[in-house]
Amino acid sequence: MTLEDELLSEIQKWSVKLNESISEVKPVTPDGAKMFANIKAYRDDSVHFLNSGELIKSFESLVWAWALLEIGRDLRHIQ
Repeated sequence: MTLEDELLSEIQKWSVKLNESISEVKPVTPDGAKMFANIKAYRDDSVHFLNSGELIKSFESLVWAWALLEIGRDLRHIQ
């Protein structure tokens, strides 16, 4: 398996998990609503970069989305 194949596999795996998590949470504060909008924007950016063949940028966007999701949960802006 090439590095590109591994990266594509990770993008696909974490995209599915992110979409599942997004469907199970909701913002509970105004800051949470902003964070949630950014999470979805980074997810959409990931899809755009994936479709453009920019795998590193796609994966980076997923990392940002996950970071915001976890921070939002930790700060109780998203549940």
